Amino acid sequence: MTIIGIDDTDSRERGMCTTYIADTVARRLKCRGATVERVLLIRCNPAVEYKTRGNAALAIHTDASVETAFQAASRTIDDVAETSDDRTNPGLVVAPGDPDRVPEAVVRFARDAVDDHLTRAAAQTLADRVGYRRHGWKNGRGIIGALTAIGAWQAFGEWTYERITYREPSRWGTDRAVDPDSVFEAADARYPAVWDTVDRGTGEVVCVPRTPGPILYGIRGDNPEACQAVAEGIESEPVDRARTFCTNQGTDGHLRDGTLESVRDGYAYRLDGCVLSAPETRRGGHVFFGVGDDERTIDCVAFEPTKRFRNRVRDLHVGDRVTVCGEVSDGTLKLEKFAIRGLITTEPTTPTCPECGRTMESAGSGQGYRCRDCDTSSPGTVDRPIERDLEVGWYEVPPRARRHIAKPLIRGGFDGPTHPER
Repeated sequence: MTIIGIDDTDSRERGMCTTYIADTVARRLKCRGATVERVLLIRCNPAVEYKTRGNAALAIHTDASVETAFQAASRTIDDVAETSDDRTNPGLVVAPGDPDRVPEAVVRFARDAVDDHLTRAAAQTLADRVGYRRHGWKNGRGIIGALTAIGAWQAFGEWTYERITYREPSRWGTDRAVDPDSVFEAADARYPAVWDTVDRGTGEVVCVPRTPGPILYGIRGDNPEACQAVAEGIESEPVDRARTFCTNQGTDGHLRDGTLESVRDGYAYRLDGCVLSAPETRRGGHVFFGVGDDERTIDCVAFEPTKRFRNRVRDLHVGDRVTVCGEVSDGTLKLEKFAIRGLITTEPTTPTCPECGRTMESAGSGQGYRCRDCDTSSPGTVDRPIERDLEVGWYEVPPRARRHIAKPLIRGGFDGPTHPER
């Protein structure tokens, strides 16, 4: 077996997609008589500074020789990659051997790439040490993701799928023609095995990108047959080609279990704490609140594009015990999901007179309350039950605002009840 790793071939402005490059390599290998066992789509740390929109790296598992694989991949990158973009710096790594028997150092590198920051120099040194063939275009930053893709199959134990369809090249850069009703019908038929295809709360089709690249739509789910069935049920402009990728999307692989004291910018965390400041809607519609403990507080934010999720955040009360998840940037956690661990169900209020029902008045500092008409008294405030719209369990941003790697609640495996968004 041979493993091909590719990264950083697309452009935010000019389009292209590294999945398209990988699919092209796989097709060229097949034309040379080789077999392609699978193609992996690996989402790396979404918080790194130098990233493309989805920060994806690709791996191709094939029985082609290392030389044949290297030639096919490098020529495809030369032909198709958007290297005219200053931010695009492709990398290619080709490794001999079984994907299940990658050296442990490469496996660790792949694991770290999803939740940490790695350097080009470290990737180059490691690839050379284990005897992999590599090549970089321009500054070669893509070597980091390419080496990650080599170790991914052994590094990760949880996999999902995405069926990606591609447009005819003559249509690239034009508006996509996809029938929304057919997307909703196909998505409803296969939910929840297939998820994040549409946003039922806003009526948006989520699976169709708005970028100028070659992708027509991508269908994500837990079952490859279900993903393909949804794709085939969509009415659209002609599909030029399609492929099902095995991926770490929808796994929360980027989240670290952390503490408030250990938080750093550029990483994504799960953090436990109490709500210390009430939610506040600020300019632009973003909702902020503070979470902390006796030692430290961190601001959390639900951005305006998360839409109805902000109403869940606004329902939080000071004193609620929560787990918050998201990337930290400039000292603020950008909320992807949160769990209610304990709800405040009462609030202190001025007592009422048991005789006349009127609200009592303060009897003076430290002297409690009394009713001036009835001469009744109370030693202090009393707890009044409050109604809460939130329940214990997990809440998440809607599909329209979900990151590729973030795990939808409908997939299960969470440590509490879930309240999925559809």
